[in-house]
Amino acid sequence: MERFQHYIDGRFEDGAGSFESLDPATGQPWAVTSMADAGDVDRAVRAAARAFRAPEWAGLTASARGKLLFRLADLVQQSAPELARLETRDTGKIIRETSAQIAYVAEYYRYYAGLADKIEGAHLPIDKPDMEVWLRREPVGVVAAIVPWNSQLFLSAVKLGPALAAGCTVVLKASEDGPAPLLAFAKLVDQAGFPPGVVNILTGGPDAGQALTEHPQVAHIAFTGGPETARHIVRASAVNLAKTSLELGGKSPFIVFADADLDSAANAQVAGIFAATGQSCVAGSRHLVQHAVKDQMLARLKAAAEGVRIGAPEAMETEIGPLCTSRQRDRIQRIVDASVQAGARLITGGKPVEGAGFYYPPTILDCSGAPDAPCVTEELFGPVLSVVGFDDETEALALANATNYGLASGVFTRDLSRAHRMIRGIHAGIVWVNTYRAVSPIAPFGGHGLSGQGREGGMAAALDYTTVKTVWLRTSDDPIPDPFVMR
Repeated sequence: MERFQHYIDGRFEDGAGSFESLDPATGQPWAVTSMADAGDVDRAVRAAARAFRAPEWAGLTASARGKLLFRLADLVQQSAPELARLETRDTGKIIRETSAQIAYVAEYYRYYAGLADKIEGAHLPIDKPDMEVWLRREPVGVVAAIVPWNSQLFLSAVKLGPALAAGCTVVLKASEDGPAPLLAFAKLVDQAGFPPGVVNILTGGPDAGQALTEHPQVAHIAFTGGPETARHIVRASAVNLAKTSLELGGKSPFIVFADADLDSAANAQVAGIFAATGQSCVAGSRHLVQHAVKDQMLARLKAAAEGVRIGAPEAMETEIGPLCTSRQRDRIQRIVDASVQAGARLITGGKPVEGAGFYYPPTILDCSGAPDAPCVTEELFGPVLSVVGFDDETEALALANATNYGLASGVFTRDLSRAHRMIRGIHAGIVWVNTYRAVSPIAPFGGHGLSGQGREGGMAAALDYTTVKTVWLRTSDDPIPDPFVMR
């Protein structure tokens, strides 16, 4: 079996423990991976804290940091086929998606490489004639970056890129499910020439996560995952009053009006819910469709779902691979069964694929008679689409906002005025109009409510890893007058 180690303080090493990683396509072990304990985490954070102050990193110019990120971007692009192979093997995500996504991840590092020397301060037109006042943006310190197994190279890039551009150091914890790609990515960090301790990569379970988020030398916690884990992280962050940025997934509405291009809407919906086997934080899992075209859309979606090619994730013709874990497959089945019992009508799918591996087919439930069914309200993180009909724009907006999540949304209509009204009315951090699941390093990404706080991507993310220092410089040579009066 292949073996993967941690990367701490510029060295590859075994953790306190180890575990076997399962191939989701077969359910069989394929790799042995190190497992961190609290001691491993402490060494990684202390290494990052030393590196943050060391002249090898702290003394670099912003342009020099950018050059290291450019080098890392080139290495990611060159290594994309191997990283894609590892992600497909360890998570079950199809090779068509991992190959394309990881190649694009390089663009995130290039974006932040170019941004490194453009994080600017400001000169203030202060109201005191004998003072010069300016603002410096300085790195916040050690960043704890915690990512899930799905799209982990992308989700780490949107944290590592801006944090390193700002001058922070990072301890990156990969999920204990499917960590191989990130542990292999550590070799690229090493080859790029980052000083020891600037980037540390390890994996571990809840104990390692708690040790990392409670560590007194962590200044910022960047987390992608579920709301329940995020609550633990927020409580842990109180130990050190660390900043937090949380990207927590969602229950995103995909809204189709009767005037929409239905073929385009159907294709986008298939990509929005069945791509990545539905294991995406922005999955368009609630299909809200105007009653006048509901039957037409259901027919299109049913035909598309039943035509999806399920198979080995490493085969280029495969369109849906396995879920990452058996527990995720079992949870999805429980929610689908409970939704049918609550009145949802099963259109297609609804039972695990027989045989080896953690496969679950594209599943569609008509929930118009059960708008509060569990599949409508709970994030499943799988290829399950809940369909609910609506009469008019007012009802569509009410249904779209009937959730505590607020990450993504999609609107399909040819009516530009209606599109603008929906954009204003939908409570979500992202609104895609006549498209879905588009991303760019230039565009901020994030939500609110149970979908979290903060933004990843764009200049906003880089600024989030900085703190503002206000500098006052007195220009007068005269003695300070009354020392007991605030000036």
